[in-house]
Formats: sequence, C-alpha cells, structure tokens
Amino acid sequence: MIIRRFLMMSLAASALMLGACAKKTPTLNLLVWEGYADPSSVHGFEEQNHCKVTVSYMGSSDELVAKLRGGSAGNYDVISPSSDVATSIAKAGLAAPLDLSKFPAYSQLSPQLTSLPLVRVKDQVYGVPFTWGPNPLLYDTTAFPQPPDSWNLFWDPKYRGKISVWDELSTIYMVAQVLGFDKPDPTHLYNLSDAELDAVKKKLLELKPNIRKMWSTGGELTNLFQNHEVILAMGWPLMTNQLRKLNFPIGETIPKENTTGWIDHLMVTAGSENKELAYKFLEYMIEAQTQKLVADVTGYTPANPQAAQFMTPEQVKSLHLDDVDNYQRHIYFWQDVPRRAKYVEIWNEVKATQ
Repeated sequence: MIIRRFLMMSLAASALMLGACAKKTPTLNLLVWEGYADPSSVHGFEEQNHCKVTVSYMGSSDELVAKLRGGSAGNYDVISPSSDVATSIAKAGLAAPLDLSKFPAYSQLSPQLTSLPLVRVKDQVYGVPFTWGPNPLLYDTTAFPQPPDSWNLFWDPKYRGKISVWDELSTIYMVAQVLGFDKPDPTHLYNLSDAELDAVKKKLLELKPNIRKMWSTGGELTNLFQNHEVILAMGWPLMTNQLRKLNFPIGETIPKENTTGWIDHLMVTAGSENKELAYKFLEYMIEAQTQKLVADVTGYTPANPQAAQFMTPEQVKSLHLDDVDNYQRHIYFWQDVPRRAKYVEIWNEVKATQ
C-alpha cells in the first residue's frame, strides 16, 4: 500500500512537471478595424511565429479609447487607432513608444505619412502608418446611373428612409463640410465653435427623416445595401469591396465638397505583456506583400507604396497609387479633436432626438 501510494504521488508530480514544462502557444490579442486581421494576411504570421492571433473589432474611435481608458488596455497587445485619436492615445500613455530600428520595413513607408506629427510625442514615435483612405459616398448604381455629385443629396425629401450614415463623429465632419465650415481651412472641421456645432446639430436633425439606420459596423452597412434598405450612404472602401465581390451594383465617389478620411496606425499598447511578439507583428503587417493582402480585403490604400509591385495595373489605379498627391487633395485627413467631448455630446443629442 505504501509503495502504491508512493508511485501514485510520483506519477502526479511528474504530470505536474510536464505540464509546467509544456510550452503554451503565445497569443497576440488585437483590437482593430474590420478587415485588418483577415486570415489571408495574419495566417502567415501565425505560422512564422508559432502563435495565435485573436481579434476584436471596434466600431468607432471613441469605442477604442473608452476600452483603453476603462482598464482594458492590458487585454490587448496591438490596436489600430485612426488619426483623430492616435495623438491623444500616445499622449495619455496608453501606447508604448516604438524603437524604429526594430522595423526594417518602416523606411519603405510613404514619407507623406511618416512625416506627419500624428503619432509623435516628445521626439518619440508611438505608431506605424498602416493604411489610409476616404469616407466616400456610396450609392446603388441602379438608382443612380451617374455618380451623385454632392452630399446635399442626402437631404432630398424623395430619399426619405433611404439613407445611412455612420454612427460616429465623422458624420459631424461631413455635415460641417456641407455647411462650408471647412473653408478656408479644412482642419477647422476638427475644432468647431459652439455656434458651428449648433448649426451642425440643426442640419443633422433635418436629415433624420431620411436616415433608415445609422450603421456601426461595415457588415451592417453592406447588409443594408444588399437588402435594398438604403441607396445612399457615407461608408468605407471596405464596403465597396465587399459589395462588388457579391456582385452588388455599388458605386463609390468623392463629392464636390470633398470628404474626410483617415490614416490608420498600428500601435503596441502600454499594457501589452507580449511586446516582442507585437513588434514582430507590426513589422510583418507593414511589409509590402502583407500590405497587398490587406488591400485585397479592404480596398484601402497601403502605407507601403512598394505593395504596388505585387498588384495588377487595375488595382494600382483603383487604390490611387498612381496618383496619390491628386487623390489626397480631395481628402481632409482626420486630426486630433481638442473638444471631442463636446462633439460627442452633440452627436448623442442628435441620436436621442425622436
């Protein structure tokens, strides 16, 4: 009996030791925009690094900031903030400063993007540019054989219940453009006065009867078009890409008022316990071949122009890699919004009004 008990104890101890020695598969947790962790682009990284990538998608910049400030920063290793919140995330210490010498592909990124101050704080860099693009006007080409030329069309009474806008502050920026608050300085869209925000609120309330639904995810807007619930929307090139793959008659345009847009960065959270793996992930995602794979899914323009060598001439043209300077003249890239809380207040008041 004593020998039997000793053997059982020895076996149990051995099992514990084996369990302790067994290597656990490293896991990298992402909180990013839709389309940024498609298996087509991250599977290669998982194989190279013998790890698992898990992803949560965010519906807005404010949702990302709320999660980071709410104590969830340690739950995620890599985030993809847009240019309207990247600066505040860096300044708040929610992201870790990067050692750019660890990113060989960084030198390949567009100087138009890396030279911007969006992710620089006190001579330290907190993010790498990943993709960029506009918030275009999307339309059902069966309803509009010719591209709509103005955002003002959203207010036409004949489109009652046929419009969708993003449940996000970029809708405020669009309405401010319609009201001419981008002239003479487009950056003023991101620092409107109280009187200007009141005018935006009034204009948004006038739009509400035409809004079928405010979308919060890309898939939601794709479904609204597919089900013929809407024929006009402010969207992303991602939805254009998705709908074209489904053979839906979708069109995309930038109206005469121009549009806002974004530069999305990849950052490593300050609370990440997998910073070495996160560094490898950022390098992998900004390499030219991976950038091409991401563009295939999202329809967004890659931050690494060398991705063009892996694309067809048609894809290069559709992503405006052959005419970047002219295309960017029609896009007012999001910037830090000093009075963001006031913008959020106005937006919530609009949504709450019946």
